[in-house]
Amino acid sequence: MADLLHDSTAAAKEEPRLLGTIENSLGISDWLKKEGHEFIVTDDKEGPGSEFQKHIADAEILVTTPFHPGYLTADLIEKAKNLKLCVTAGVGSDHIDLDAANKKSITVAEVSGSNVVSVAEHVVMSILLLVRNFVPAHEQILADDWNVAQIARNAYDLEGKTVGTVGCGRIGYRVLERLRGFNCKELLWFDYTDLPEDKKTPEFKRVDKLEDMLAKCDVVTINCPLHEKTKGLFNDQLISKMKKGAWLVNTARGAICDRNAVKKALESGHLNGYAGDVWDVQPSPKDHPWRHAFNTLGGGNGMVPHYSGTTLDAQARYANGAKDIIQRYLAGKEQDPANLIVIDGDYASKAYGQREKKPTGQKPAGP
Repeated sequence: MADLLHDSTAAAKEEPRLLGTIENSLGISDWLKKEGHEFIVTDDKEGPGSEFQKHIADAEILVTTPFHPGYLTADLIEKAKNLKLCVTAGVGSDHIDLDAANKKSITVAEVSGSNVVSVAEHVVMSILLLVRNFVPAHEQILADDWNVAQIARNAYDLEGKTVGTVGCGRIGYRVLERLRGFNCKELLWFDYTDLPEDKKTPEFKRVDKLEDMLAKCDVVTINCPLHEKTKGLFNDQLISKMKKGAWLVNTARGAICDRNAVKKALESGHLNGYAGDVWDVQPSPKDHPWRHAFNTLGGGNGMVPHYSGTTLDAQARYANGAKDIIQRYLAGKEQDPANLIVIDGDYASKAYGQREKKPTGQKPAGP
């Protein structure tokens, strides 16, 4: 069994609740070894000589996180002759070639819902820090400066603004719920899937065309999965449909936004700000344009490392969930349907696009 996690250096030794690290290994290392399983934990994931690629050939189970993902390509899946189960400790399995996994009947499961509260809160925080021009204000203090007018010239209230979410699933819906108290002008959503009847409310208005929603919104937040139809979705053309001076928040996946399109829109003033924690390459290189992209006033950058869904609370949830998935597999028990992405050569979820599923029942996934 292979487990791909990030190396936290001293932090995990000081904080045992940092479960998504090499040092603490989701809290399952001792349990697996006691059960007689070989458990290989590494953060070395790049290139053919990496520990990841070396051990994938023999691994029966692969565990990884969205925060330090091992990209399981079709070529690697072809080499992984023994691989039966891929577990995402968290939410978001776009680092796996899902079509290739389906062809090989490899089960892909993730810990559904483990990050939804954490990410939704981060989205609201990111919206506020952009709209209130918080980052440049804080930087003034760190620089021993004080210029209220310089900050206030680009600081606004969220009240009275129109906010829209691209994707209204578990996270997008919770974002709208948390924005209720800010007295926004409108709370809009776009998704190809309708809300369940018990979730529908006049407060949250569905917009049928994405471009129509973007033209109305002062703030747009992206809360949809990455798949072939959303990769590069926010390019030059789509961003040009957004309201001039709008703020864009992306905590979904970095590759949904074109890196250069975002940079150009900020520098031209078409976007007033861009914030989030997801990057199209992770860890992001030092010269990534989102690290140093600013609006025309030198602000509007709310980017951070990918951590919104890995708070200590979320880590406890996804560590427990990953263990449950592995336990079910080893015992030959059926997985929780909510956690399944692909199984038995079929897509079990619509989260990664509108796909047809064969009318077959779930089979127990086990060794």
